[in-house]
Amino acid sequence: MNETVNSQAISAALTRACDESPFLKLAAQREPGVASDPARLLLDPLVAVFDGLDGLPVATRLRRARWRIALLAALGDLSGEWSLETVVGTLTEFADRALDIAIRAAIAERTPDADPVGFVAIALGKQGSRELNYSSDIDPILLFDPETLPTRPREEPQEAAVRIGKRVVELLQARDGDGYVLRVDLRLRPSSEVTPIALPVEAAIGYYESAALPWERAAFIRARACAGDVALGERFLAAIRPFVWRRSLDFGAIAEIRGITARIRDHHAQGQAFGPGYDLKRGRGGIREVEFFAQVHQLIHGGREPALRVPATLDALAALGAAGRIDARDAETLAAAYRRLRTVEHRVQMIDDRQTHALPAGEALDRVARLDGLADGAALLADLSAHVEAVGPIYDAIEPDTADRLPDAEAGLATRLSEAGFADPASAVRRVAEWRSAAYPALRSAPARAALEDVLPGLIAALGEAPDPDAALLRFDRMLAGLPSAINFFRLIDAQPQLARLLATVLSLAPTLADALGRRAELLDGLIDASALEPVGEVADLVRAMAAGRLEYEQRLDHVRRVVAETRFALGVQIVAGVRDPLEVAGGYARLAEAAIEALAAATVAEFERAHGRVSDSELVILALGRLGGGALTHASDLDLVYLFTGDHAAESDGKRPLGAVHYYNRLAQRVTAALSVPTASGPLYPVDTRLRPSGNQGPLVVSLEGFRRYQTESAWTWEHMALTRARPVFGSAQARERTQAIIAAVLGGERPERDIAADARTMRAEMRAHKPAQGPLDAKLLDGGLVDLEFAVHVRQLAHRAGFSPDLAAAILMLAEAGLVPPDLIAAHDLLTRLIVTLRLVAPDAQVPPPPTQALIARALGLADWNAVTTAMDRVREQVCAAWEAAQGDE
Repeated sequence: MNETVNSQAISAALTRACDESPFLKLAAQREPGVASDPARLLLDPLVAVFDGLDGLPVATRLRRARWRIALLAALGDLSGEWSLETVVGTLTEFADRALDIAIRAAIAERTPDADPVGFVAIALGKQGSRELNYSSDIDPILLFDPETLPTRPREEPQEAAVRIGKRVVELLQARDGDGYVLRVDLRLRPSSEVTPIALPVEAAIGYYESAALPWERAAFIRARACAGDVALGERFLAAIRPFVWRRSLDFGAIAEIRGITARIRDHHAQGQAFGPGYDLKRGRGGIREVEFFAQVHQLIHGGREPALRVPATLDALAALGAAGRIDARDAETLAAAYRRLRTVEHRVQMIDDRQTHALPAGEALDRVARLDGLADGAALLADLSAHVEAVGPIYDAIEPDTADRLPDAEAGLATRLSEAGFADPASAVRRVAEWRSAAYPALRSAPARAALEDVLPGLIAALGEAPDPDAALLRFDRMLAGLPSAINFFRLIDAQPQLARLLATVLSLAPTLADALGRRAELLDGLIDASALEPVGEVADLVRAMAAGRLEYEQRLDHVRRVVAETRFALGVQIVAGVRDPLEVAGGYARLAEAAIEALAAATVAEFERAHGRVSDSELVILALGRLGGGALTHASDLDLVYLFTGDHAAESDGKRPLGAVHYYNRLAQRVTAALSVPTASGPLYPVDTRLRPSGNQGPLVVSLEGFRRYQTESAWTWEHMALTRARPVFGSAQARERTQAIIAAVLGGERPERDIAADARTMRAEMRAHKPAQGPLDAKLLDGGLVDLEFAVHVRQLAHRAGFSPDLAAAILMLAEAGLVPPDLIAAHDLLTRLIVTLRLVAPDAQVPPPPTQALIARALGLADWNAVTTAMDRVREQVCAAWEAAQGDE
């Protein structure tokens, strides 16, 4: 780290960051101490980020520190004060420290007097090589020593290790009012489909010595013991070193390397044209190709040359070039490209703290360019193009193209694929060959590969009938790569040919659903029953299904997640299959979410009461706002919730561990949020957003009903009253809901501060447009004349005229139209935009113009003849909405 820093450059970087990045602006607001003196803190950032946090709970301390490191790393990067190596090294060191703190806390919570030994995290991937992205997950393997791990009385070491591992993940990954620390992916452990999340160290050594696959060998090039009992981890790595670094390179090893190379090239490079939408990580000439070029040569030569066994990509390139194992000029070219591509990747991730690698389009690309210090997106693309063009040919030289020299058996398969409708049968042949060679964990067993052979003819036929066979095959491959086990999946589609065809259509047209299948292939099981394509039932029916059976609390969380995942998946398939109007599906999504809230909130309240009792004459009320309040969600919607409680705020609970009412309900609401959002063994549920509560993130998570009334009638801003127009209670007794609804009605009816509603809304919409621009030409939400403008027009009319109030936006528009306050054509505009956004979340989540087969699906979902009709209708309704929004701004 530099001993001095350029304060002027850092100040300019902070201004640029707040102007172009909503996430960094929020970080500066949350951590004003960092934003006010970044130059000093950059001198020793890993001390600065934890300074003054010692008295806080571990989870809070880690989350506060994460906000700080995110801001400091961005400023060090954007100002040019830090090199790429310093940026990624600092981010990695923070991740190591956070993981170590979480492990120590998890052990101390269970066995307070024990030393934190016998449990270690082995870092893989970019954490292992000390090259973490700005917004990266970590991929540790958790190991334990049964002889030294602290346990409770009569507790087996394996049971203790799993509980410690779950707590570590919760401390790092669970989202609360302070955000999260790190996303944690534990799927790189041996046989992740069947093994617990923490493994005995001797069992892991035995696995890597006897049963590991080629990709695992490559992964351990970058492995290191990073947190917990590091000495235990180093003993493990020393034991498996011969597995990674082989002194002799036999033909089998060469075949392994060539197989990995072909898979990376085919799997990630197709369709990655340079320009807006280009994948900086996986695209042709991108980051992954530089990394893999270095790793392949390390695998080939590292067994005999220990100097090449360096984990970091830039160090590996330098070592390989110095040793003459790759051309020195190639090493320099790849290193320069790697630095630039990684730097721009960080810029993309800084905008919204998203783990994305794709260059956005339009204004969003210009924003990334300005954050980088360039004029616009065109300048950024021009700067990157030379690097991308240089990397591709160097990477291609690893192995000559094999398209024209397929073996006879593969040539026969290529013919069948071509006849089935595949445009690129040679690439498809290579992909099938990778499946047969156990390229993925789900295919490592002989029964799994036998099941693949049984299903392959029918699968090829079904994929060939899909609207886009090559896209369907690519997504099927991605799905297969993420599956822990595939035997039952193969057997299911072999026994149900109609499911294979439906699967092919989903994979071809709906990347969102394909991703869901990649995480949970059993979602396909729910489509066996024809009722899966029927409308979703009422909330009460769904609650009964979620509350069925006598389950422990953790089991209930898993059960509800399974019900929601299966139903949400089936709802998406209804749109893809063309059997349901997207407006009906949107209502189904909302009823499903409301049922999940009711079922899990009730279960959480009961669990909480066992420890803390009840507060007399008091209860929790949950208020839904936004799309959930309006009863029309998309597949990707989060839940906008406000937590309230009735009764006396000075009361106390009557349990074994009593709490004051305010503390009681804030703790309870945190538990409810976790029940709705934290991933379990059955996956995630919903992102929960509580920022619409009184005073936003600066206020308590829960307020009393009386406090809510006072805030809304005395202090709330116009935007908060606009949000209140979509509010409705979704949890609480009938009496509590009525009282809450009465407060909402009174506020909307006029019991609120007098404000210039139209002027406030105009300012707010301008700020939103500046900081959250449309993501693409089909962004039906954020484009001018999209759903946001429609909502603004409606809410301004509602508040200004105190009329047309309904959480259901369509119903509100109808009432306003009948009162002559908005033009009647807004009803049809609302329906088209809503159908469009619900459909696009499934089939074109990036809001870019999709391929022709997907265009046809969108047209069908909108009830239009073809894509020209879609674009014409969009232009028409956007003009109508813009006119309505312009007219609404005249209200005072």
